[in-house]
Amino acid sequence: MSRRKLVVGNWKMNGLRAQLGEVEAIGGLAREHGSVEVGLCLPATLIAAADAVKGGAFVGAQDCHMRASGAHTGCLSAPMLAEAGASWTIVGHSERRQDQGETDADVAAKALAAKAAGLKVILCVGESLEVRDAGDAEAVVSAQLLASLPEGAAADWLSIAYEPIWAIGTGRIPTMEAVAEMHAALRAALARRIGGEADAVRILYGGSMNGDNAAELLALADVDGGLIGGASLTAEKFAPVIAAAA
Repeated sequence: MSRRKLVVGNWKMNGLRAQLGEVEAIGGLAREHGSVEVGLCLPATLIAAADAVKGGAFVGAQDCHMRASGAHTGCLSAPMLAEAGASWTIVGHSERRQDQGETDADVAAKALAAKAAGLKVILCVGESLEVRDAGDAEAVVSAQLLASLPEGAAADWLSIAYEPIWAIGTGRIPTMEAVAEMHAALRAALARRIGGEADAVRILYGGSMNGDNAAELLALADVDGGLIGGASLTAEKFAPVIAAAA
């Protein structure tokens, strides 16, 4: 099945209003490469301002709470993010699973909350170096995906991002064969849960993709795009990744 490539920048805890020019420039790149769906998941403080200059890109959030409102100091609900201008959100990023202790059940609940607020979702899964070296990566990550998958999962609102945790921000990536095998395993796991709909779900690669390796990664079967960290912070670095996807 032909799936439109999806390339999303995750700025993490980076970005002030002075960087809105980069958002605007990346939006221009998205217009130039209309065959690719391009987005930026930004700090919440930039979402509303970025929405005004996003051009052809979409603006997303990096997380949402599973409740629509309540006594949750410091948290942001999906309706709040949608009102600010986000149309997507990431859930289950490894940095939140590790640093904030989020469970698979939390991730599934957040995905459902985002869907209820009209947001599309990028659901992240991935393995540690210990799991990879033990030879259990495909089984562990597939099980994590199935445990994190919300009810009603469908391609029109949900994408998956595979993050080899040990590769994020290190410049180290698995072999191309290992990436292809993991993406195929995730596709098979999705098929066990949601049947034929799994063919339409986009699975992104999220471990140190950049302008040097994007073309090779994006040419692999079942790699439908990328969740990009540091290489998405400027239009100059993001441009070759978007061009490779196109």
